[in-house]
Order: sequence, then structure tokens, then C-alpha cells
Amino acid sequence: MTKPLEGVKVIDLSNMLMAPYTTQILGDMGADVIKVEAPGGDPVRAIGPLRNPGMGAIYLNCNRSKRSIMLDLKQPEGHDALLKLLKDADVLVYNRRPQVMDRLGLSYDVVKSVNPRIIYAGLYGFGQKGPYAHKPAFDDLIQGAVAVPWLSHMADGKAPSYAPTAIVDRGVGLWAVGQITAALYYQSRTGVGQKIDMPMFEMMASFVLADHLQGHTYEPPEGELGYKRMLNPDRRPYETRDNYICVMVYTDRHWQSFYSALGRVQELETDPRFKNMTTRTENIASIYKELAELLKTRTTAEWLEFFDKADIPAMPLHSPDTLLTDPHLEAVGFFSYPDHPSEGRIRQMAVPATWSETQPAPVTHAPGLGEHSAEILREIGYSDDKISELAAQGVTALQN
Repeated sequence: MTKPLEGVKVIDLSNMLMAPYTTQILGDMGADVIKVEAPGGDPVRAIGPLRNPGMGAIYLNCNRSKRSIMLDLKQPEGHDALLKLLKDADVLVYNRRPQVMDRLGLSYDVVKSVNPRIIYAGLYGFGQKGPYAHKPAFDDLIQGAVAVPWLSHMADGKAPSYAPTAIVDRGVGLWAVGQITAALYYQSRTGVGQKIDMPMFEMMASFVLADHLQGHTYEPPEGELGYKRMLNPDRRPYETRDNYICVMVYTDRHWQSFYSALGRVQELETDPRFKNMTTRTENIASIYKELAELLKTRTTAEWLEFFDKADIPAMPLHSPDTLLTDPHLEAVGFFSYPDHPSEGRIRQMAVPATWSETQPAPVTHAPGLGEHSAEILREIGYSDDKISELAAQGVTALQN
């Protein structure tokens, strides 16, 4: 094998961002990912900017390493074709609500009857035993439901605001990769498949509360909710004489190195706030405020050199624009510039992991809608005449 998941067949019955991100990672690791799309295609295809209809930027960034087949699952022959695809599949990934899967005739019981060893992996809003079971969910809604906007309000007193990136979709998508690969390991040892439910709300509640449960970790509580260091208004990029810097003076060693490099060790030793991690956390508001004022006295370049010599974690503050020219990303070959068959030259991000033996990497370009319909249908026994008939009926679509 040249990639870790070669030989694994994944049926990707998902759209938008979260689950397609999951299946792209599985595809980069060598799985044969077949993206099954409805007649209109994945809605994220339409999010611009676009060079061509149906090939928007976000779509290109979460659907490489896949093949695309269009099937109208509401037509009996489309449904039958999907069941044939599932017969020898290892994994089915979906992000519709379970109620929708039931209406499509694709419940776990139905799929399991076709393929008992399949891993039936669902990424959707809420666990099915609670009162939210029927609710639809999107990244913003789950951010709000797990208090991310309120935490930002607690930190700076401003109106609650969402994180300006899809932390739920990406976070749950990454979580799902681990769940699915663990299930594949179990399947490879036992031949047994299983149903995995991965609700966004519960996963992100654990994500947020792992930091902010704090005193309520204990029963009865031993303090308030909320991690003080993270909720401090001065926990932010610090203004320097000419720009900004991100620095983490955090451990006992960091503070010792910091004050030593400043030539102020005695201040550290006599200030009770710096005794240990506990006392620093209790006094974090005043400590961060003083640090913010101090960092205004030198330029960003001067501070970066200072922190590097003191072995204290620090980075410049990037904008999205300057991130594209970061020298480290350039040195590690993070960006490549392949020619997409329909979109021309594009910027592509590498798999952010290095393997010694079975390096994951993009396998194919993000496909056009139905680009591989004929190819995939032939693989499950359909003749060219039958494929043409299905296309004429709107059950499938063939890309010229």
C-alpha cells in the first residue's frame, strides 16, 4: 500500500462543509471516496468566488480526493443504484438528520441488511435521545448553543459574536475522522460494522467545557465556571511599537526566562502573584495588563528576537494575506499550485502531517457534478445503454 487507507471504500452522502471535510481527509489518506450528490449538487458548490458554475472556492477546498456521482435518491432506480454501491462499501458517511435518512429509505437497518459490515457514520446536530433530536443544525447555531459567543462577551464585554471561522464544522469533522478510522480498525480485526452517531452539540459541549467547566468540575462546585486566563480581555495579540505580537509567557520557566532577560529577576521573586501557576491564574488580569503595556515599548521584530533568545513561545500576528507568504509554510511546501481540469491553476494546501512510510496526499482534483457517474455505475454492473437511460430519466447526470 502507498497510502494508509488504500482499499477502503467510502460512500460520501454529505454536503456543505463538516462531513465533506471529513471525507476529504479520508480520501487524502487513500480511501476511494465516492461523493453521491443530488440533482442540484452540493449547495456549497455555489458559494463564490467562482471561475465556473458549481465549482466555488470552498467546494474546491473540501472535496478533493473524491469521485462524484449524481443520483436522484427519490427515484427508485437512483435508490437502487445507491444500495448497489453500498454492498461492498466499508463506510457510509452522511450529514442529514436521521429522520431524513429514514424518509430516504436509508436507515441503519436498511443499509445493514445490504451490507452487515458497513460503518454507518452520521454527523448531524443533536443526539437522538434528547428534546433537540429533530432540530437542524449549522456551525453558527452550535457555536451559540455551546456558549462560544457568550464566552467572547465574558472576555471583552462586547456583544456576543461567533468565531469568524467554522470551528464547529472543522472540529467535528476532525473528530469524525478519528472515530471512523478507529471503527475501520475494529472492522479489520473482527469483520463487524457498526453505527456511529456524532452529534455536533454534544461534541462541541465537551470541547468548550473541557476548558471552562473549572470549579464545576467538582460536585458540589469548588468555584465559578470559566477559565480566567482565556476570559481575560488582555489575552489577545499585544500591540508593539510598530505592529502586534502573539506571545505566551505561561509556565514557571517562561516567567523566569522573561524576567531574567529583562534583568528584573528580583521583581519576579518578590511578587507573590508569580509564585506558581495557581497564583498567576488568580491574578491574571493585572499580569496581562502589565504585559500589554510593556510590549508597547519595542518593535515586533525586537520582541521576536528577544523571545526567541529567551526560548519563550512567540509569533507575529498574521493577516490572511500575510499568512499566504509565511516563510515557514513556504519552506515546508505547504502550498502547491496544480492545474485543475476545469478551473485552471489553483492554490492547494498540503496534508499537514508527515508520515515516514505511507504519506497521505491529495489524490485527485475536486470533481465536477457527476464527473464520474458513468465510471462508477459501470463498476457496479450497469451497461452503457442502461446508464444512458438513467441519464435521460434524470436519475443520474453525466458530465461531458
